[in-house]
Amino acid sequence: MNVIQTLSDELKRLLQGNLLYETYYPQWQYLLESYVGGAEYRDAKHLTRYVLETDKEYDARLRTTPLENHCQSVISVYNSFLFREEPEREFAGLEALPELEDFLYDADFDGRSLDSFMKDVATWSSVFGHSWIIVSKPNVGAVTVADEMAMGVRPYVSLLTPMVVLDWKYQRQPSGRVELTYLRYLEDVTGDLRTVKIWSKESVTTHTIDTKKGIITDEIVEVNGLGKIPAVCAYNGRSIIRGFGVSDIADIADVQKFIYNCTSEVEQSIRMDSHPSLVKTPETQAGIGAGSIVHMPENLDPGLKPYLLEFGGASVDSIYKSIEHAISSIDKMANTGAVRATESRTMSGVAMETEFQLLNARLSEKADNLELAEEQMWDLWCAYMGTTWQGEIDYPGSFNIRDTGSEIAQLVQAKSAATNPKVFNLIDGKIAEWMDEDPAVLFAADMLGGQQPLPPVPVYEPHIMCNPDTGEEVIARTEQEHLDYMAQGYYHKEEDY
Repeated sequence: MNVIQTLSDELKRLLQGNLLYETYYPQWQYLLESYVGGAEYRDAKHLTRYVLETDKEYDARLRTTPLENHCQSVISVYNSFLFREEPEREFAGLEALPELEDFLYDADFDGRSLDSFMKDVATWSSVFGHSWIIVSKPNVGAVTVADEMAMGVRPYVSLLTPMVVLDWKYQRQPSGRVELTYLRYLEDVTGDLRTVKIWSKESVTTHTIDTKKGIITDEIVEVNGLGKIPAVCAYNGRSIIRGFGVSDIADIADVQKFIYNCTSEVEQSIRMDSHPSLVKTPETQAGIGAGSIVHMPENLDPGLKPYLLEFGGASVDSIYKSIEHAISSIDKMANTGAVRATESRTMSGVAMETEFQLLNARLSEKADNLELAEEQMWDLWCAYMGTTWQGEIDYPGSFNIRDTGSEIAQLVQAKSAATNPKVFNLIDGKIAEWMDEDPAVLFAADMLGGQQPLPPVPVYEPHIMCNPDTGEEVIARTEQEHLDYMAQGYYHKEEDY
């Protein structure tokens, strides 16, 4: 009995997370369902159940209620800006390693390039607040580097969500640096088999557990030749708890659930308005649909005659207004009001510019965290290769978020109001820059092609005209004014205005 109890405790220890994991797991599950949507969200039953509602009625309402997935939309907007330009990587001599090109092309041995892998890191860090990057190198018993190269052995990366990282420990070193000293995570799930990997600074232990039989089927212990745990915590935004980040959709998910329930109320309101309930006795026979006939017993009490129960709940318009307000609050929380089409038509220019600046600041912080995580990942990669990382990783620090339509409209308006040829040239230069062209290069191309630049639009220069009889001076600002003053006997004055 003691042996069985000891084995049961060991299995429980391997598969159970620490206190923080158990506390935050329901929240992570909720965030995952909110981001994935679809059947996952529907099966989670986030619709509020009515009093006395049967299981059949509730399931029918779940099937007919669509989800507006704002969590996925917001994260997609963030990633579209973050990875519009690829990060710049300076490898400082590592280019000579043949493993480097292979790693950039297939970072995780699953066909994903390093850029694609980092996009996934950014996505899941946004969902959960943080994610884990594990850098590994297979131990195949190779003696020399040439043997490893012949066998295709090189470091690779794996992405772990917080939902599979069961336990971790940090320890402050005498130098003051905080180091990860223990990590346990669920590496693989295949049917009833669970593969749990435990990293320490001295060893790597892999357990294979059969949950159906309740036994450990395999246990492999290897020496950790690296001397440290090759794991990087990629933060979306740092929290006050080490190893935990701040999710982008923690509050947005709640508003999304509110919209989901409001959408269900809209559908129910339309149904009850269009098809009011019929109240009748069991003996009364009534058809369904327009023009149906109701057969009442001859001896029926007049007070029991059938009648329609009219719906007196909230109107559909008021529910839609609540949904619009909820969507507006999502845009404010995510700083995406200026880039979501429904909002950009109603915001003023100053409000859009402010929203752009707030979004730019948020994206810059996310890019800095990704840059730091990748630098730590390259440190581990180089340690496996027996060298030191001296390169640089540069993610975009500023994101050119502009309302190009508004800018072009302003340039057109400015060009119609300009009167100086130099101003025309400046405006044309701005238009060329908006088209991602260098004005000087365009001018040089015209000259090399034997063409002359188009002359500026003729500009009428205002001048002073004088009345010979009274000596009155006036300013002719347009050609028509000039002709009118000439007809009245005014003449040009030599002095320019």
